[in-house]
Amino acid sequence: MAEMDDDALLEALGVEVAPLKASSRTPREERIIAGFEDILRFHQTHGRAPLHGEGRDIFERLYAVRLDQLRKLPEARALLAELDGPGLLSGAAAADVNGLDEDALLAELGIGDKPADQNDITVLRHVRSSTEKRAAEEIADRTPCADFDKFQPLFEQVERELKAGVRQSRQFGRDSSFKVGNFFVLGGLLVYVAEQGDIFRTGNNEQDARLRVIYSNGTESNLLMRSLQRALYKDENARMLTGTDMGPLFGDALEPDDIETGTIYVLRSLSSHPFVAEHRELIHKIGVTGGNVEARIANAEKDATYLLADVEVVATYKLHNLNRTRLENIFHRLFGAVQLDLTIEDRFGHPVKPREWFLVPLHVIDEAVQRIRDGSITEAVYDPKTAQLAG
Repeated sequence: MAEMDDDALLEALGVEVAPLKASSRTPREERIIAGFEDILRFHQTHGRAPLHGEGRDIFERLYAVRLDQLRKLPEARALLAELDGPGLLSGAAAADVNGLDEDALLAELGIGDKPADQNDITVLRHVRSSTEKRAAEEIADRTPCADFDKFQPLFEQVERELKAGVRQSRQFGRDSSFKVGNFFVLGGLLVYVAEQGDIFRTGNNEQDARLRVIYSNGTESNLLMRSLQRALYKDENARMLTGTDMGPLFGDALEPDDIETGTIYVLRSLSSHPFVAEHRELIHKIGVTGGNVEARIANAEKDATYLLADVEVVATYKLHNLNRTRLENIFHRLFGAVQLDLTIEDRFGHPVKPREWFLVPLHVIDEAVQRIRDGSITEAVYDPKTAQLAG
């Protein structure tokens, strides 16, 4: 029997040979699809569409603007119909962005000015282009991260720390470090430096090293430190995240919101309100002042902040170079779940809901302050059921 080539063999078996079709999508369509896939991943994780709002993280706000733009594109519905199982494109817009110009959209995202070189309002400016994607893969392609379950809790914790003010995002600069444990934002994704190889010298006598980098979408890269640095420089929205070493909370140099010598004070209310009276030993107000505590509470019975009643000081902690805002954020993150939900009327009969009162035992507050001092508070979680700090 004569030897048959592949085509002849397939024809003899009755298999129709069809030429492979080249992709017919334009680069613009590819960008639209890539941008919508990010939104779908958000929906899969959170069970809802991304929303606008200052209280939401930068990624959700970015996706919300992107989704609004996609809903306005006539071509998007047909292009994304097969992908849009949740019906995100047919939903109501998360916010009215029709009247927003480019500067307003950037303000909504909390991002600085961009060069005004794109005037077409139908251009998806916040969808990563193929070039931007390749910037993070300059040396090595991204591959699925086999042990991503080990890293996912880290990404979730970082998002919580950003919201609580324990971490901050700053513009990427030349002084940024690439040590193991550092986080960045690149192309709309959180990036974690998990491993670093031996440092060596390049032909330009610069230091470089091979890094294992994990991305928040479950992929990873094995790329050079200089390659990651170049990718971050190319991304105008790239950010570096500060660490959780408490920064200026107890620093050596004063910052604008710092108190040179401050006091954390804990108060107990002497109010006759039934709920307060029943739980008096558990309800505490945690505050910060740069002055005299007694002077601050002198007129407590006339101030709704103090439940319109006298208070007693049950604990004070003297601290130096204290950053009031960051400290208050820490207490609210830690004890937010047990914040007192009580509405009273002020002297004019207006309803007031005092803040900074928490249903938490005094010994737990004391432990929290000690952990603020040693820096371990970032790992702590308050369990109301056991009335203990964990982590």
